[in-house]
Amino acid sequence: MSKYLVITDSTADFTPEQIEQLGIKVIPMEFLMDDKTYLNYPDGREMTNEQFYAAMRNGSMPTTTQITSARFVEIFEPHLKEETDLLYICFSSALSATYERSVTAVEELREKYPQRQIYTVDSRSPSMGEGLLVIHALEMLKNGASVKEAAQWAEENRKYVRLWFTVNDLNHLKRGGRISAAAALFGGMLGIKPVLQVNENGELIPTEKIRVIQDYGALVDACLQQDAPVYIMPTYTAMLNLREKISKTYGFKDFWE
Repeated sequence: MSKYLVITDSTADFTPEQIEQLGIKVIPMEFLMDDKTYLNYPDGREMTNEQFYAAMRNGSMPTTTQITSARFVEIFEPHLKEETDLLYICFSSALSATYERSVTAVEELREKYPQRQIYTVDSRSPSMGEGLLVIHALEMLKNGASVKEAAQWAEENRKYVRLWFTVNDLNHLKRGGRISAAAALFGGMLGIKPVLQVNENGELIPTEKIRVIQDYGALVDACLQQDAPVYIMPTYTAMLNLREKISKTYGFKDFWE
């Protein structure tokens, strides 16, 4: 059986402990804040979550860049030289051009290493949705599937992933063009927040509106009505204080953390 390595990017939101446990490689995405470039390492070595959100609360606005094709070649090639097959599961192509750059790199490397299996998959999801595809593909590989088979499974099943989330601060959605200035103003005044969904095409769309703290159950209820497995991900910025309430109300035992 050939050696294999599963690679993803830092938008999958894996913790350093999860990365070590799973045995995967995570590529840090690059972002610019206050005229300085940072790499989003999962361990926060260049900027921690606390520092990032504190800067945003103080008015800083980050912008992101895509990983270049040349950078992908630099990351992938050393593993191919060690006769390791590669599966890269990537951030949604509807939200970033990173996937397109990875395709260019993979095509180049397939010509140079025709004996190796090299696949890149558009997860059509960020965060936990991307991470779930990584975990399930990895389970397939551990059970004897080839990299090609795991890639095909991820491409066939990504359409079943739905990522639902909400936020506490509407100003960031306004800055990113996701909601209007008026919606941000009145939503903030009334304490009403939008529930956003990443659809099967990887696009970010509004789904409904809730009062986040008082009506957190509406978000969970909406997810449970989808007749599909539900995973709860309490993020750094929201829902951490609601974990115990959600666990007691809905009986969730396992949280993505």
